[in-house]
Amino acid sequence: MRIILGSQSPRRRELMAGLDIPFSAVNIDADESYPAHLQKGEIPTYISRAKAQAYTKHLQPEDILITADTIVWIEGKMLGKPHSEDEAKQMLRALSGKTHQVYTGVTLTHYDANGQVQMDSFVDQTDVTFRELSDKDIDYYVASYKPLDKAGAYGVQEFIGYIGVTHLNGSYYNVMGFPVARVYEALQRMIV
Repeated sequence: MRIILGSQSPRRRELMAGLDIPFSAVNIDADESYPAHLQKGEIPTYISRAKAQAYTKHLQPEDILITADTIVWIEGKMLGKPHSEDEAKQMLRALSGKTHQVYTGVTLTHYDANGQVQMDSFVDQTDVTFRELSDKDIDYYVASYKPLDKAGAYGVQEFIGYIGVTHLNGSYYNVMGFPVARVYEALQRMIV
């Protein structure tokens, strides 16, 4: 089998490489909008499937395509990637002193025994608690790390995660955007 990671994210590529399984990576241009009624983990699962669908015309019979999407959910609201530094600061202020959820939807796409495209999806959830963040720390982080490519405007593996995260329930790697243990388990089931 040939494993393809459909992601532009350097973090996902790094985490996938840590599994010591040969893979290639491709960028997939997909519509990341979603129906307004979707909640929590339904959103990134829907988007991971949309990414997979955008690539299926390139899928070969020996391929397993992995696509993923990550969101932050707090107080009934989804936080995706911020569009500006001001929006990033607003997001971090909203997370300050509270617990939020990080959801990553993952879809593994392949051909089944009948030659039909099969999509298997799962969602992983991690609860993350931040201490109260000062405006000074938020301003420093946004100016220094430019987290505009990160859901919820933060990378847990960066400064703000070091100083802000007080408790984590679930996969740390899920917060980075790729629940590698569950991806590995899913691949093991498919390859055996």
